[in-house]
Amino acid sequence: MNKSTLALAVAVGVLAQQAGAAGFIEDSKASISSRTYYFDADNREGAKTPANRQRETAQGLKFDFQSGYTQGVVGFGFDAQALVGIHLDGGKGHHPDNNSFTPSDTDGSAVDEWSRLAGNVKARFSKTEAHVGGALQPNMPILIANDSRVLPQTFEGGTITSKEIDNVTFNVGQLEHATGRASSNSTGLAVAGGTEDSNQFRYAGADWKVTKDLLLQYYYANLEDYYKQNFLGLVHVYPIAPNQSFKTDLRYFDSSSDGKNGDAGYRFNNNNGYAKHPGEVDNQTWSATFTYTLGGSAFLLGHQRVSDDGGFVFLNQGNVVDGNGRNEGAGGASFYSFTDATVGSFIRAGENTSYGQYSYDFASLGVPGLKASAAYLYGQDIKATNGVGKDLNERETDLRVDYVIQTGMLKGFGTTLRHGMYRGNTSTLDQDQTRLIFNYTYSFM
Repeated sequence: MNKSTLALAVAVGVLAQQAGAAGFIEDSKASISSRTYYFDADNREGAKTPANRQRETAQGLKFDFQSGYTQGVVGFGFDAQALVGIHLDGGKGHHPDNNSFTPSDTDGSAVDEWSRLAGNVKARFSKTEAHVGGALQPNMPILIANDSRVLPQTFEGGTITSKEIDNVTFNVGQLEHATGRASSNSTGLAVAGGTEDSNQFRYAGADWKVTKDLLLQYYYANLEDYYKQNFLGLVHVYPIAPNQSFKTDLRYFDSSSDGKNGDAGYRFNNNNGYAKHPGEVDNQTWSATFTYTLGGSAFLLGHQRVSDDGGFVFLNQGNVVDGNGRNEGAGGASFYSFTDATVGSFIRAGENTSYGQYSYDFASLGVPGLKASAAYLYGQDIKATNGVGKDLNERETDLRVDYVIQTGMLKGFGTTLRHGMYRGNTSTLDQDQTRLIFNYTYSFM
């Protein structure tokens, strides 16, 4: 029995006596979500092998239960999550072994199904909440749980969120393991290129809502034996008129090496790019994004600069393997940047990326629930892996359409179509990627 399952069992036993307490049942929520996902990744070069032409379809089912809190000065509760993934189509001929869409069987083909169960014990005192368990899905500038495939990425550890001071939210925590999108098993934590586990990711930070239009953020994070990171953020929305606004979003990351980083097993591959000190973390990244909204239209322009000494770093367990040397399906991670695009990341050493996006909400035309967007990113001045020679470049065009049914029996049923076209002269292969996703959530309570 793993820690998260044990925590859930203990919580159920302790709280069973108070199951009738006001708030514990009345404030409980339960839902089941369905996600059907078609994924097509076509590398434009090379033979049409599974590694170069992935086409797969899978079904994800997720059951969530969130209890309310028991009565008293300190209230207690628990959350439970059960996840099942089912591979529908795309046999060995279309499934690259060790990818992050569905787990691989011993012969390299996709498994028929995979599943996991996890839970969190929680407590609330005044305006402070603590969660301990294996179903954590953080969403902060220094760590974002990835939910871009069939099943979501989850983390194991403990978190505390406090709102005791008006307009300020404090977040602190320690995470020890992660379960990838295509896995039933948890792993330790690492960065891209790291094969040794770190079981300690500590963080602390605050979001200060200075006014209703201005948000200031500061976070510190430390992945033991890999990196230390400071983040500063500013988000300001200037209201011009009832249907018109101008938004400024400024972000700055400063990351440095920690502990064994650079040693065998703890090396950072710098996103397959240049590093002044090979295997080590040494990076500053800043970005500025501006969005002008008028009615249903939103025009976004921005620029991101990655420092010359090494690439941007974030939690990524893609190189962690099991005792038999097989990939754990832990690959796939998100990071807090607009350049976290459909295919590319645009975060190599020296990279200057300019990006723009136009999006439209068709509610302005009487079609609520329908949204569309088109984005373009161009990264240049990427340092060659040996630090000399011609600078590299990359570019990507992303198209997206979302529609959520607003009324009737299928109210809430959502469809997303995404298409990304990546080209460049970096180590990343040119690729066209298409995703078609159907989502539906039914709430029981």
